[in-house]
Amino acid sequence: MTTPDSPTPAVPLRAGLSLLVSYARPHLRILLVGVLLGLFATAVTLATPMAAKWVLDGLGTDRSLAGPVTILVALLLVGTLAGFVQSVLLGRLAEHIVLDARRSLIHRFFRARLEQIQRFKTGELVTRVTSDTVLLREAATSSVVQLINGAVSLVGTIVLMALLDLPLLATTLLALLIIGVMFGVLVPQIGKADKQAQDAIGGLGSTLEGGMRALRTVKSSRAEDREIDRVTGKAEESARYSIRSVWYSSLIWTVAGGGMQLAIIVILGLGAWRVSSGELAVSTLVAFLMYAFNIVDPITSLAGAFSSVQSGLAAAARIQETEHLALEDTDARPADGPQNASSDGGPALALRQVTAGYQDADEPVLHDVTLEVPRTGHLAVVGPSGAGKTTVFSLLLRFIDPRSGRLELDGVPYERLSINDVRSRIAYVEQETPVIPGTVRDNVLFRSPGASDRDAWDALAAVQLDAKIQTLPDGLDSAVADTNLSGGERQRLAVARALVHRPDVLLLDEATAQLDGTTEAAIQKVISTAARTGAVVTIAHRLSTILDADQIVVLDGGKVRDSGTHRELVGRDELYREFIEALRIHTGAPDSDA
Repeated sequence: MTTPDSPTPAVPLRAGLSLLVSYARPHLRILLVGVLLGLFATAVTLATPMAAKWVLDGLGTDRSLAGPVTILVALLLVGTLAGFVQSVLLGRLAEHIVLDARRSLIHRFFRARLEQIQRFKTGELVTRVTSDTVLLREAATSSVVQLINGAVSLVGTIVLMALLDLPLLATTLLALLIIGVMFGVLVPQIGKADKQAQDAIGGLGSTLEGGMRALRTVKSSRAEDREIDRVTGKAEESARYSIRSVWYSSLIWTVAGGGMQLAIIVILGLGAWRVSSGELAVSTLVAFLMYAFNIVDPITSLAGAFSSVQSGLAAAARIQETEHLALEDTDARPADGPQNASSDGGPALALRQVTAGYQDADEPVLHDVTLEVPRTGHLAVVGPSGAGKTTVFSLLLRFIDPRSGRLELDGVPYERLSINDVRSRIAYVEQETPVIPGTVRDNVLFRSPGASDRDAWDALAAVQLDAKIQTLPDGLDSAVADTNLSGGERQRLAVARALVHRPDVLLLDEATAQLDGTTEAAIQKVISTAARTGAVVTIAHRLSTILDADQIVVLDGGKVRDSGTHRELVGRDELYREFIEALRIHTGAPDSDA
């Protein structure tokens, strides 16, 4: 399988075209109108040289030129109007296709299973929604019209040239043959270069996003120049491929334009000689030259359309890479599943002989784990790195499914519940504590959008953040990105989010990691309060979190090594004692805090 960091494989032509058609299919009616308008404009263009010949043939005769001149002017006005309407129509259609593609990708990214979507770097996902979809715009709309109109115009022009003079047509066809061969050689190279450029843009976005996230580390490590070189290198790589595409495109235009100009010179010389010998009428030569000049337009239209389609196929290859993502149906439950999980006096959550791992790993992370989360109280999960603590949380939240065994909510197996049934009962505060783009209110009420401002202030007060928010110029309406909230304050903001409408189960992935002593005590009070009415499960690395827990589960090597209170585990489990000693806890005296 292609990884997100590897170059995107070239999508087969048929598959790529099918993907482009899939975006255009909902708008076929408008696209058809655009094609018809283009064909009408093409017909007007094809008729103009014949009308000009009619005017020239009337010179020196008694016939009035008013009719032919009027027709020429009418053709000009009608053709111009048709072109304008077509341009507006296709422009709007193109933007709607881009919007549809972006909606589809955004829906897919947010609905995808977490394990799969996290295989992509954030910057990669952003470029697929932004720059890649733009390349679909012309490929799925204007290029289709240009291909049809260009082909009709080219064939129509050749047919009318044949009606005017076959020897001059032979000269034109020779030039077209040379141009066609060049197209066949150069157009695929444009698509290849465009695809490589888009891959490089994705890498640029990902590298820049990662560097900006770690900007404090970059500066403190005096690594600005290295990061600048690394990100700039990605930009330069994209530029190299884009410039290569420009070279090929420029060569196509030069060959097409120069070849036709040379052909016109030959036509003019040959035609003038035939006029002087009486084999050709002047009006016929003028009309033929007008077609020769006009034939450049369908050729350039076809060249532009082919180039645009190649760029669209490059974008299609990158967009198609995300189509394998499995989407979560958060509302789906078996027909016999309970509408609401209810208490039966048992544990709130339970893992029963669960073995679980991740898709990219051959070996499971958890092995035959049985663990119960009491309906009330504080359960702490400890263990060395890689023991499986985060995997337990991922299972409880249904980010991943077990390979064997089962999970239960209020005694009901997870497979009989919808994802929403499970997640609506659980509030989760992750260790990274990301803030949500928006205001403080948006962040605090993110999990409970129907809650009131009073609820928001109560939650902020619980984590001792209300005074800080009150000092902000706009209070709850302050944009978080514009505030000077510290890492610890952002962590408390995430905890406050979980406290609005107290959950049945509160999962905390080391929620006190960035807090000072005073505010850590406030969070411990929050945990103690929540544990009296519901379940609190913490992944713990801090002394206070461990000591205050009603029960501690020790994970090691993906298995439950032991469980009990702090005092019990200190007395019987060597690994736990080493863990405590690493936190500089002295356990010598039985009545000590340890």
